Amino acid sequence: MSKGLRKTGDGGRRRVRYEEELNQQQLEVVMHPGGPMLALAGAGTGKTRTLVYRTSRLIEDGVPPGKIMLLTFTNKAAREMMGRVQQLVELASTRITGGTFHSAGHRIIRRYAELLGYTPRFSILDREDATDLMGVALADISPDVPARRLPRPRLLVDLYSFVINTGHELGEVLGERAPQFLDEGDLIADVFKRYLERKRNADLMDFDDLLLNWLLLLSRFPRARAELREHFDHILVDEYQDTNRLQADIVDGMLGPDRNVMVVGDDAQSIYAFRGADFDNILGFPERHPDCRVFRLETNYRSVPPILELANSSIVHNIRQFQKTLRPDRNGGEQPLEVAVPTPEIQASHVAEQLLHLHEEGFDLEDIAVLYRNHAHSLDLQVELTRRNIPYRVRSGLRFFEHRHIKDALAHLRFVDNPRDEIAFARLIKLRDGFGPRLAARVWDRISGADGVRRLLSLEIDSLGLPRAARAPFIQLQELMADIAAPKLLGQPGEAIRRVVESYYETWARAHLENSGARLEDLEQLALFADGYPDVNTFLSEITLLNDLSGEDAAAGPPDEMVTLSTVHQAKGIEWRAVFVIWLAEGRFPSFRMDDEEEERRLFYVAVTRARDRLSLIRPQIARDRYRVDTILDPSRFLSELPPEVRQLVAITEDQPPDGIDTLPAGRYTLPSFLDNPTDDEVN
Repeated sequence: MSKGLRKTGDGGRRRVRYEEELNQQQLEVVMHPGGPMLALAGAGTGKTRTLVYRTSRLIEDGVPPGKIMLLTFTNKAAREMMGRVQQLVELASTRITGGTFHSAGHRIIRRYAELLGYTPRFSILDREDATDLMGVALADISPDVPARRLPRPRLLVDLYSFVINTGHELGEVLGERAPQFLDEGDLIADVFKRYLERKRNADLMDFDDLLLNWLLLLSRFPRARAELREHFDHILVDEYQDTNRLQADIVDGMLGPDRNVMVVGDDAQSIYAFRGADFDNILGFPERHPDCRVFRLETNYRSVPPILELANSSIVHNIRQFQKTLRPDRNGGEQPLEVAVPTPEIQASHVAEQLLHLHEEGFDLEDIAVLYRNHAHSLDLQVELTRRNIPYRVRSGLRFFEHRHIKDALAHLRFVDNPRDEIAFARLIKLRDGFGPRLAARVWDRISGADGVRRLLSLEIDSLGLPRAARAPFIQLQELMADIAAPKLLGQPGEAIRRVVESYYETWARAHLENSGARLEDLEQLALFADGYPDVNTFLSEITLLNDLSGEDAAAGPPDEMVTLSTVHQAKGIEWRAVFVIWLAEGRFPSFRMDDEEEERRLFYVAVTRARDRLSLIRPQIARDRYRVDTILDPSRFLSELPPEVRQLVAITEDQPPDGIDTLPAGRYTLPSFLDNPTDDEVN
């Protein structure tokens, strides 16, 4: 017998030694014959390994690779899994239908396109193209200037996608995500119908169609349904807790008479309801499949025991869940810290100092992450890390000052501070209805110069020849800029930002931007940060320097050696040796906008289980509100409900700023000869 091969009980031969390479819980999943299976895989318990080995075992026991469908949430994950299967069984894993739901749906729909009224050569719209086509559909339904503001095409695409993926009624989605447009529900429904017609007429599908049409094939075309069920014997689904209702129905619809489906996930890590993920998919799987076998993977290979003890102590407070307990494979480890700091500024300073201490201990910066509930919570920390020359990357998106809504608000202050700033003016005026590039340029030609703000305020509206749609927005702009340019707001940059938001930008953002609630929260965080500066000019100068001194370029060392800053949502599926979770105060984490306390607790659970060796949970005790009043912050309920023995309490009582520099050291820089050298009198 060749090395690595052994006889199976049914006379077959297997290359892989499953009993030696898997723990008992994993082995039970891998060897289960078939039928509906739910594998509850806790954080760090080898979920991917279990999926790979089950796929390998199916192939070794005679299932043709082409009859296996492996559905994941990223193509990268599918490629990695199929590559590992190929290494195990030395077969061409490319014969497995593997990939995201969208990529698998794309391949299937190509085969049946004509049943759906398309040609097999249909084109796929990307997000930008879909937005453009939605704009055309909107113009078809509402060709004249509307009496009331309508949602912009980008927001319509977001609403349409959410309706398609969740199966919720349009009125329900509008009530939750865009209540200001509830009265326009009938018109929006007509726009969506026209959008569908235009796609079909042009032989186009968007990404949502790849799922919707897949389900339509299964529900409306018996021949296609029978062929698909005949083609696939086993369906394996990764990260099942993140599926939406449409995806879950697709999986159920693909099952043949043997119903060989294995879904893998962790109900305790279901945190994407805002994207349309349906927690009931995983929680209700045994009810939809009464003969399903439920497995639990509970041996954690990632974290030290004290971290797991804290995680278990937290998630036990959720009522709607599958009970399971993470058990450590590792030994030892330091107890997690709960650190109380006086203010958000000291929180940022404390984290920066601890990063440096860990680096001195031998932790690579790559092995450290700082996690938070909302991106706005990273503002003070980004500033502090930049000041201290600590390189960082922002996994949760753009750096704070690079976001569109931040730039939009700051453009108003920049123009008032520097009336020659044509870029800032063009940005702020094109936010107004009726102003495109040409009309914006016409206004700029009339006001450009050092006294541009005064000229803007004195312009007679009739002299500009503005179209009717632009007249009222221009008058509102003049009123806003007059307020910001007044001495009172020039000395209160935070209030100047709030004036921009309250005068019109809040309404504009809700009509034009996705996740408008989070963006408005960012702007309030920006205003609170600006409250600490004496005037608009000082504030703008400071943030310009901070933004230019990119943390990614700030320190010497390998270009990829950086601390990671991330929202918890973006950190799921990743791990670090040391993790700091910041802003653990009521109203911040959990968010004051939360709809589901148990999902917020699952988010906290995801955050703490990212840590392998060290975990610090940090909470400010006081924060300053918009009226410059210090308010006491209650500890997060997720800290208060933990038993005392699972973490060590630490209180930081005072800030210790770095020593100042009293004298200028001797320099080696020589002024270039083409510069005028000052005289001794000028120097003195």
